[in-house]
Amino acid sequence: MNTREHIIAERAELVDLLRSLTPEQWAAPSLCQGWSVRDVVGHLSIDAVPMHRYLLAGLRNPSVDRLNRHYVEAARDVPAGRLVDGLATSVSGSWFLRFFPQLTLADHVVHQQDIRRPLGLPRVVDAERLRMVLDHPDPFARPSRHIRGLRLVATDMAWERGDGPVVRGTGEALALAMVGRDAVLDELDGAGVHELRSRIERAGAAPTAPGSGRDPESC
Repeated sequence: MNTREHIIAERAELVDLLRSLTPEQWAAPSLCQGWSVRDVVGHLSIDAVPMHRYLLAGLRNPSVDRLNRHYVEAARDVPAGRLVDGLATSVSGSWFLRFFPQLTLADHVVHQQDIRRPLGLPRVVDAERLRMVLDHPDPFARPSRHIRGLRLVATDMAWERGDGPVVRGTGEALALAMVGRDAVLDELDGAGVHELRSRIERAGAAPTAPGSGRDPESC
């Protein structure tokens, strides 16, 4: 499968998951601090926004974090079913997929786990797909500030990266740690975990609630 095919498959799996959720699960917290499951879906719904409208909104909200917050807040009044229908139909014509395929894949894989983990709905991520995300994490999450000078080693697949004190864990846990999800830190081991934890805590990598008074980190 190429990157586009993986994105389409990931989106289909996400849509199936979202259609199965109860209203209570939609309102539950995600791994993105301050964001509910609904907020994460609202963020992903940016994919359905036409390019010219997205660029115009970017002029009014001149940072990635503020732009994310704008669309999350805008989606809060949209019925859940409509958000899911939009995700189900927008992927084929997505300009994000066309111009930023690696970013789109990383965003979808991580955000599906942001939803699944707090709800206790685990899955096995396709190994090839996960390797793509490990090789090309979301750059807006600034992964280098978390993993610089560390050696990451996956324990469930043939993948490693970097030099320095070792951080070991499943590919999924490493992919989430790279973008600052502190919920997975207890699943990791090795001499570099303490430093990784310190960096994530110092950076405040998980976003704060929209409207909290400071721009969140990109989630």
